[in-house]
Amino acid sequence: MKVTEQNFNEMMASGLPVMIDFGATWCGPCKALAPRVEEIAAEYEGKALVGTADVDECPDLAAQFRIRNVPTVLFFKGGEVKDKSVGLVAKETLAEKLDALM
Repeated sequence: MKVTEQNFNEMMASGLPVMIDFGATWCGPCKALAPRVEEIAAEYEGKALVGTADVDECPDLAAQFRIRNVPTVLFFKGGEVKDKSVGLVAKETLAEKLDALM
């Protein structure tokens, strides 16, 4: 799911755990992480919301969550950041963090 500044609040209000990958089109590690995020989105469909936010398209969201490096993945529960991951990480690492919110 593509995250925008318009649909962000709807995602937070869903009641489901949320994982958002903050990245950019010009970022090599972001491109390498993207397939892992897509796999997690498919595996957790109906159990969690998984999305990607381009920091160039969502500068207010990036500023709100102090995204300084990409890729940065934030994990939300109840609308609050509960965990994060910075840099290119294994799919299993992301899944473990998301599982902890279930």
